[in-house]
Parts: sequence; C-alpha cells; structure tokens
Amino acid sequence: MAAAKSLWYCTNCGNESPKWMGRCPACGEWNTMVEAPVEKKSAGSGSKGLAAKASNSRKPVYLKEIDRSKEPRLLLGLPEVDRLLGGGIVPGSLVLIGGEPGIGKSTLSLQIPLASGLKTLYVTGEESARQVKMRADRLAVPSGGGSPDEQTLVFTETKIESVIAEAEEIRPELMIVDSVQTMFTETVESTPGSVSQIKEVAAMLLRFAKESGVPVILIGHITKDGYIAGPKILEHIVDVVLQFEGENRGSYRILRSIKNRFGSTSEIAVFEMTGTGLREVANPSEMLIPMHEAGLSGAAICAMLDGTRPLLFEVQALVSSAVYGTAQRSATGFDTRRLNMLLAVLEKRAGFHLSAKDVFLNMAGGLKVSDPAADLAVIAAVLSSNFDYSLSGDCCFAGEVGLSGEIRPVGQTDRRIAEASRLGFKRIFVSSYTPLPDNLPKEIKVVKVADVPALVKALFKNA
Repeated sequence: MAAAKSLWYCTNCGNESPKWMGRCPACGEWNTMVEAPVEKKSAGSGSKGLAAKASNSRKPVYLKEIDRSKEPRLLLGLPEVDRLLGGGIVPGSLVLIGGEPGIGKSTLSLQIPLASGLKTLYVTGEESARQVKMRADRLAVPSGGGSPDEQTLVFTETKIESVIAEAEEIRPELMIVDSVQTMFTETVESTPGSVSQIKEVAAMLLRFAKESGVPVILIGHITKDGYIAGPKILEHIVDVVLQFEGENRGSYRILRSIKNRFGSTSEIAVFEMTGTGLREVANPSEMLIPMHEAGLSGAAICAMLDGTRPLLFEVQALVSSAVYGTAQRSATGFDTRRLNMLLAVLEKRAGFHLSAKDVFLNMAGGLKVSDPAADLAVIAAVLSSNFDYSLSGDCCFAGEVGLSGEIRPVGQTDRRIAEASRLGFKRIFVSSYTPLPDNLPKEIKVVKVADVPALVKALFKNA
C-alpha cells in the first residue's frame, strides 16, 4: 500500500507546509506546526464539490447594482446579546462563541432558543439529549413565543454531513452547534478537533449558512493560553467572534465582541451566573462600585467607556515599603507597563519617591481595562494608599495622563458625567482641556485639573 500523504499546518494562522518547520514562515510563530493527513475527497463531495456545483449559477454584478438596504435581523430574546450583535443576529451569519470550560457557553447557547422562540436545531456533540433536557428544565427563561419544548429540536450527532442534511430537511430559523471541535467530516482522514477537520467543518457550515440563510452559532473551545482552539483561519471564516471572560469561581461573566462584520467590536454584555442560568446585568456599574465601608484608603472610582456603554468601577491600590529590597509592581486587569509609566510620571513630575515601595493594583469586578481614562483613577488610588488618606466616596475620575504629567481629555466625557450623576456622584475630575456641553446634569460638579500636581492639590490639600 502507498504511504499516506500528510501536510503540516500552523495552528496559529493555518499556513500549510509539506514538511515540519520550527517557525511558521507566514506568521513567524514558533512550534505551531502540526501534522495532518491530506484530505481525500471524491468528485462533488465536501465544500469544494458544493462550490463547483454552485459556481455555474452565480454571476458577477456591479457594485452599484447591489442592494444596500439594511440587513434584516432576528431577535434572540436576550437584549444584551442582541445589542452586542448589533441589533440581533443576521440571517445566514456564522457566529463563534469561545470561552473557558464552565464559563457558561453551553448555558447561553441553550438560553437563546428558549428565550427567542425561534425554531432551533440544537446540535450537541458533547452531551446526550437527556443532559440537554435537564439543563433546559433548570433554566428560568421566559419564552419569546410558543412553547420552547416545541420550538427547540435536539440532535446528538458529530458527523457534519448528517447535521447539514437534517438541517436542510427541517429548515430551522436558527442552528446551534456545540461544539465545532467535536464535529468531523468523512472527507478528512483525521480525528475530530484536528486542524484539517475544523477547517473543513467550518467551511461546510459557512456554505450552508450563506446558501440557506439560516444563522449558525458555533461553540468553540479555547487553549490554555486563552485562544480559540484550532487554526486561526476559523476566526477568519466566521462573521462574528464573541469571547466569554470572567473567573469560574465568580458569579459575573463578560461577553465581549472581538470580531463583528455587522456591528461594533467595542461592546460588552455583562451576565451573572445564577442557579437558573445566566442573568443579564442591565446596569453593570451597580456591581462594580465600592462594596465596603467608607473611609478606606487606596480606592478611587473611574468613569470608563467600553464601546458605547459607560461603566463606573473601583480601582484599588496598595502601596507599602519594599521588603526584599527590590520593589514589586503587580497589576490585575491593568497593563503593568502602563502602571510603571504612571509611577514614573509621579516620581519625575510630582516628586513622589515610589521606587523603594511595592505597588499593587487591582481592577474590581474582574475587569480588564484598556481605556486610558483609567489613568487618573489609578494615580488617585496610588496616592491615596501612599498617604493612607481616603478619598471622598462621592467623587470619580476620567482622564488620561501624559508623560509630561499633563492630564489629557478622553472621548465622550458627557456620557461619563451623565452616568456618574445618575449613580449619585457629586464630583468628577476631568482634564481642564475637556470641552463640555451646556446640558450637563446640575447634580454633579465637574472639577477640571490640568496636570498631576493640580490633582494632588485638589485631593490632598487637607492630608
């Protein structure tokens, strides 16, 4: 018998090579090449066969002839998820949801058909039908229309050809596949979850979604590094990539949009894991503001903007004398390099000697913060801990700090001020260069500061 032919695939970018290489020539990553057998396909089978059959029915059209009317959308019954997708799921779209084991991917994927009332084909390759039924009975989700038991069909199958054949016969309004790593096709001679299997399964599901108009939601596993398992091409194929974030031991989860061809990628949705499923948190600021007694030093409130949603959360800092001679710098949910930069600004521009002190920083609620508006709150929290002087509980901060110590304005300050006023804050510190509209809330005072020394004078004049 002739020896089976194989190729080497890069798990990071999907690049193919006839032999193993230590470094991928396409993306430059090291030790990412894995071996997979060459696909054996008969004529007219697989995604390439489908493409050959459909190619004769399609003709190129001029750009001006394409209908630019707004894409129709289907509401999933969960307002936060609909908002994250850009107003609902688009027919024929392919959505990938990834996250840690036990974070709530399967729970969310089952809540969607129960809440929406859409005729859904729920394909599970990891659980039995009885397990799915037990979870469905535990979820307290109001139905979007009709009986959820009559609208949701559970199909325990891992062969993708059987899944697509069943979907073409049933013609559901929505299809959910849990998970893409358990699916396989007979046209590829490798185990489910391999690079070649995931590529071919995703391509076949994409073609089915585009030709039938049925939106497909894929559940994806992630690696120990936090990336979605499989080739990077999987994320390129799908239309939307959503990532679940949060600690399994905690009750709050954040669903973040990483890629979205039909909406913004700077949106988040916050959920609370309860005994009856995931509960949408319409106002995340309420869970992120202080949950301790007043009078504690090292805490400051930041008015952040994540996408179009304003969030107020607590920044916690602890400054202490270095025990082992070398000062430690640790940040949870915040870039450590930016923390070091802010500490250098405090030492150089404001005269605070923190080089011999340990500085620990934490973003409350498990948030990962990238908004530069958090700079001002970080500096305020660090100085509060350094002086052991508590800040007033009715003030918050929103401003970026530059290398020369100046406080720079941030975008959409009016929305941050409105959210702070709604939550009962009386003062908000912003850059003195921030343009303010005339219709600001009268219940909150806007304090403008030009640089770090001016902030110190305004906060700690009585310290």
